Amino acid sequence: MENPNIKIKSTELLSDNWYILNKVTFDYLTRKGKWITQKREVYDRGNGAGILLYNKKQKTIILTRQFRLPSYLNGNPNGMLIEVCAGLLDADHPEQCIIRETEEETGYRISEVKKVMETYVSPGAVTEILHLFIGEYDASMKVSEGGGLEKEQEEIEVLEWPFDKAYQMIATGEIKDAKTILLLQYAKINLGF
Repeated sequence: MENPNIKIKSTELLSDNWYILNKVTFDYLTRKGKWITQKREVYDRGNGAGILLYNKKQKTIILTRQFRLPSYLNGNPNGMLIEVCAGLLDADHPEQCIIRETEEETGYRISEVKKVMETYVSPGAVTEILHLFIGEYDASMKVSEGGGLEKEQEEIEVLEWPFDKAYQMIATGEIKDAKTILLLQYAKINLGF
């Protein structure tokens, strides 16, 4: 962090219950040359990775459905979200992470992935960078039912759908997850679905 227009004055830990929530006070030099002091809460949950699994021959994709408390608290009636497979990097490289998460969550053992982009999820308050991938799958790669890890209290439903059905669910509002929308749009433009 070498921006001469930013001076961090203090960082106050507000919570480290699940991830890290800090209140940061900093000085910021505006374009008009005036220093202003701002305070922001910043949530650090680490970086993550997500993947759209696709089968070009069948024109299908693999998605997941699981309960997401924040969406429930913000008006999602049942709290369930349809998403691409994703997870936190922990200490792994993004490719290692997404290959591991793919098997844990979907039951497919893949060995090759293609990184298509990085994105900040909610840069106004969250530090996370999300590494997004695509990867091909077929029935021979299925090694388990998936569903996530019990020790992480995951209860993930694995969905294999026609690409066109999933893509239409963006327009109907049935898919609202940003990483999933980005990867479905990437597939529509770049994979010829």
